[in-house]
Amino acid sequence: MRKLTYFAIFEPSTHGAFGVYFPDLPGCISMGDDFQHAQTMAKEALGLHLWGMEKDGDIIPTPTQPPFEDTPVGSIIAPITVFPEIVKNEMDNRSVKTNITLPAWLKELAEKQGVNFSQITQAAIKEYLGVDRP
Repeated sequence: MRKLTYFAIFEPSTHGAFGVYFPDLPGCISMGDDFQHAQTMAKEALGLHLWGMEKDGDIIPTPTQPPFEDTPVGSIIAPITVFPEIVKNEMDNRSVKTNITLPAWLKELAEKQGVNFSQITQAAIKEYLGVDRP
């Protein structure tokens, strides 16, 4: 399974908090209440940022190694590793909300029968498209 590791810069803030950014990935930033929380949030930010880049067809930059220019004094540089296929799978299979329009009588009848609208809609769309999985 493919894994990607980028170095993050953890910049101390007030009350033990840390801001986090990735020199190789402008715009990929995060923060945490303490160092451990910041690491967790950095991993999530990195995974989502790379997922978005791949989804948009952007070129994923090759990770570089420290030292990095202009690293603030007191900052911590640490590697963060993600598995892009796991992130993609999680994002592709997350539940999303959508609205549908039905005649009132049909909605009322379905509710009386205990219909699970999400389940029925998913099954109908899969059948219509002739698919079972993405």
